[in-house]
Amino acid sequence: MQRCLKFVKHLGHFNVEPTVITVDADQGTYPVRDESLQAEVPAGVRVIRTKTSEPFESYKKLTGRAVPYGGFANEGKPGLMQKALRFVRGNLFIPDPRRGWNRHALAAVEKLLAAGEQFDAVLTSSPPHSTQLIGLELKKRHGLRWLADMRDPWTDIYYYKDLHHTPLASWLDARYECQVLTQADAVLVTSPETKRLFLAKLPELPSAKFHVLPNGYDESDFKGASCPPADCLRITHTGTITELYHIDNLLKAVTTCAAAHPEVPFRLRFVGQVSAQLRGQIEQAGLLPITEFIAFVPHDKSVEYLLESSVLLMAIPDVPRNFGILPGKVFEYLAANKPILCVGPAGSDADNLLQECGAGQALPYADTALMQQTLDALAIQWRSNPNLDLPAVSHSRYSRRGLAGELASIAAALQ
Repeated sequence: MQRCLKFVKHLGHFNVEPTVITVDADQGTYPVRDESLQAEVPAGVRVIRTKTSEPFESYKKLTGRAVPYGGFANEGKPGLMQKALRFVRGNLFIPDPRRGWNRHALAAVEKLLAAGEQFDAVLTSSPPHSTQLIGLELKKRHGLRWLADMRDPWTDIYYYKDLHHTPLASWLDARYECQVLTQADAVLVTSPETKRLFLAKLPELPSAKFHVLPNGYDESDFKGASCPPADCLRITHTGTITELYHIDNLLKAVTTCAAAHPEVPFRLRFVGQVSAQLRGQIEQAGLLPITEFIAFVPHDKSVEYLLESSVLLMAIPDVPRNFGILPGKVFEYLAANKPILCVGPAGSDADNLLQECGAGQALPYADTALMQQTLDALAIQWRSNPNLDLPAVSHSRYSRRGLAGELASIAAALQ
């Protein structure tokens, strides 16, 4: 959502006039909503909101649970009911349960075309990957130039196995993925590893068809002053995090470091969804007394929490093919200009990005020595000066406005 919103916000600066087709928020069902972001849609942008058809309201009534987050981060260990519902989702709703929106979106496009409107290109962004089938259908019906924006892998996403696909469902899903990658005029991906992943599936496709267009940060979101606390060394994580991210060794290292530097008051802050299992790991490490949990907040407040931190924490889930996972929030972390503790694989796209920008390096899941060394260095530095902000800004190429300009150039090249 952030990615699409920021494209729409900045494309007008590059002589691109976007029309947005999306779901009427009162018709859809979502884990969370941030109404404040509507203010970022430029006044002149046309936004068409449609009905949708989806099963999530029935899911809430049947289970008494909230709509699942991506990767089921808010569900914990699945019981029999959750496993059964995941099987239903993986085999009766292909590619995903949001597919019910497609007919409404297609009807909205057809109405515009019937009125004589012309469009130079169509961009579909996913997940949900069912949205890509809208672009596929418009390509077939009208031959419109089509950019498929793949924010995440499709059949290689780390929680794919949890959907318990039958062989037939797996085949159909992979077929949809192949059709999208083959028939789109351009495929946008957010990391070099994801590009390599898709090209390995279909080596006959030209590499030039795939464009690495990473996520980024909006400079206007970071007009506030950095104000790291002077009374503690606060490590902040924003967003969703579960036990799959394997930060347990880092938590133990924090405990050890706090004991070794009693004059440095460590504090942890988690803003967003934290799984019950991870909370248990925090308790087991003896860190509950210095840990603050804050539920979902609007985006602007999330940015404030970043600026009020000493150090920022991110983690890459410890799953197969995770070298290309490059969370969108890492760019906002970079914009906050703080040291970043990144638990994840060395040599990954995230590791390369952090080292390029001088913000840190990956701390492999089992490398407790490196974690301890890194924390010790931060504690010693904090003792001399509680402001750990980085001395130079080296992330400007990832501004949302600049990335919107790259998107405009890619679209123009298809003409």
